[in-house]
Amino acid sequence: MAERHEVPEPGAAAPVVPSLKWADPPEGPAVVLLDQTRLPAEETELVCADVPQLVRAVRTLAVRGAPLLGIAGAYGVALAAARGDDVTAAAEELAHARPTAVNLGYGVRRAAGAHRAAVDAGAGPEAAAAAALAEARAVHVEDAEASERMARHGLALLEELRPGGGHRILTHCNTGALVSGGEGTALAVVLAAHRRGALRRLWVDETRPLLQGARLTAYEAGRAGMPYTVLADGAAGSLFAAGEVDAVLIGADRIAADGSVANKVGSYPLAVLARHHGVPFVVVAPLSTVDPGTERGADIVVEQRPGSEVTEFAGRLPVAPAGAPAYNPAFDVTPAELVTAIVTEAGVVSPVDRDGLAELCSTSRWSTSRSGNGMMAE
Repeated sequence: MAERHEVPEPGAAAPVVPSLKWADPPEGPAVVLLDQTRLPAEETELVCADVPQLVRAVRTLAVRGAPLLGIAGAYGVALAAARGDDVTAAAEELAHARPTAVNLGYGVRRAAGAHRAAVDAGAGPEAAAAAALAEARAVHVEDAEASERMARHGLALLEELRPGGGHRILTHCNTGALVSGGEGTALAVVLAAHRRGALRRLWVDETRPLLQGARLTAYEAGRAGMPYTVLADGAAGSLFAAGEVDAVLIGADRIAADGSVANKVGSYPLAVLARHHGVPFVVVAPLSTVDPGTERGADIVVEQRPGSEVTEFAGRLPVAPAGAPAYNPAFDVTPAELVTAIVTEAGVVSPVDRDGLAELCSTSRWSTSRSGNGMMAE
């Protein structure tokens, strides 16, 4: 089920359609999403009335972005409980919908744990479902709060690295309000710089093959009135060579215990370019993206997407010969030695290494609320 909303003119206030919300009866129970596959042309709400519909939305990228996937996973468990479905089976299906983003399993585990604890304490189905929903809402609120703190920490770091403002920032994929319960991760830092009058230019990688930069980051930047320019991914090198980039800010889908970062494919080449040109390469992500159960970057499972995303445009227009094989990893992994800093809601890790990351995690509230040692087995 979908409901279409008119897209505001460029420069208007942020769209009123939230990226994700919970619908109570009589309209629900349901998880209602802003269908990101339809942006920027139209803002369409996608109503997921059961877990299979939500899983399909996750796999088709109607809902995407590591923090928001965690929120979606938590609400998905609450949805299964509210419907009287098998919560354990639903949790497993949700956690495995996409293999790389650790937040998805984190959110699922939080809500499923609350449901299980309520059942073990003797709660009936309605009370146990309410416990799962309360935990999902807590995940949602915590992510919004984390977003605000990451923006503050990230802006302070940016001004330390490049004093005086006038920042020219290059970003990749989409890391704003569309991926978060708040204003995002890396793009929240950019937005904070813009509000302070310190943003000279946001360079937006188009982000092949699904154009999350051109479609989504440009959409958000335009709503906020940021000065931005979209570029082809392959043009980033010429920007560095011309001295037009002061910092690279990206998000993350999983951060291994050694500080290696998995993010949208194309991030690793930016890190190499940044190192060669002496430009800071900064990752902004909540602590829920850190996976201590994944020891090294080489251990991160990288999702392989359908080849048609490369050989066809918008799933309709062929851009390669029929039957052409395609290599289409959704993510690549940047080793810790190429990352200048990791910005989290609890603070900044720099230099990035196993000990610094472990220390930050161990001193945060997050370390006491997270169960297990990482994501559910994949």
